[in-house]
Amino acid sequence: MRLSSTLILGAAAGAGLLMRKKENRDKLQNFMESTKQKWVNRNKTDFTVEKAGNPDPADVEDNTMVSEGAQTSVQYYNSITQ
Repeated sequence: MRLSSTLILGAAAGAGLLMRKKENRDKLQNFMESTKQKWVNRNKTDFTVEKAGNPDPADVEDNTMVSEGAQTSVQYYNSITQ
């Protein structure tokens, strides 16, 4: 228990000494801002949906799937109620 609290105290003291200078504070702030922007931009590209809400009439396979509806959930509901 003493070792972990000593390490935490040492880390806090070191961070305090580094943050005394405005130059170091600015570097840390710029680093955090750039990291945040990278994270936000990465998340925007991960969840891209290309065909949502605008199906192509020529895409027979997609239209067939949509016309069938949610068969699995309907079958589950029917098996529960019967």
